[in-house]
Amino acid sequence: MKLPDFSFEKKLWRKGYRVVAGVDEVGRGAFAGPVVAAAVAFAPNSKQQTLNSKIKINDSKQLNSKRRERAYFWIRKNALCYGIGKASVAQINKFGIKKATEIAFRKAIKSASIRVSGIQYLLIDAFYIPYVRGLRRKNQLAIINGDEKSVSIAAASIIAKVYRDKLMRVLSRGNKKYHWDKNKGYGTKKHQKAIKKYGATRLHRNLFIRNFVSSQV
Repeated sequence: MKLPDFSFEKKLWRKGYRVVAGVDEVGRGAFAGPVVAAAVAFAPNSKQQTLNSKIKINDSKQLNSKRRERAYFWIRKNALCYGIGKASVAQINKFGIKKATEIAFRKAIKSASIRVSGIQYLLIDAFYIPYVRGLRRKNQLAIINGDEKSVSIAAASIIAKVYRDKLMRVLSRGNKKYHWDKNKGYGTKKHQKAIKKYGATRLHRNLFIRNFVSSQV
């Protein structure tokens, strides 16, 4: 299996961009819980050879939980900077998932920027991000399936996934009947059955639930 590499980053480093961050999100399609984004940048001299056999940087969906956890701690230790941002269920309900995801992106970028006095270029999985201070579209590159091609984007997907999974396990403690510790808020059959039986909570996304309910009629 071909793993993500630094091809996109190297092209930008050679052009003089020293802080190139990969950005990705998780939880966009869930029925419940926040959407979480992360931004990760590596130093220009970074090499994948620094990874040992137990560490693999790849699209978070391609890694099991143990590999994600190992990669998560490696990234936090070895990245030039990283940042995490989230948009709450209230924001998702108010603005819609697209705008809420953009809010999470901007928070993650801002958090990572503080650690390095500014990010100069963004690599994003599929989407451009509007209204990022100092980073207009000319300083962004949207890459289809970017988390399978760029180490920085893949690393961001891992940071966001591990963070959100832990958060959903915490939220599950007070909502055990919805099985968020297992499904992480996604619309599994058990989750759907629980919604039918118990109704929705304040941590469920209104539009997603309405669409689900209407599809059952």
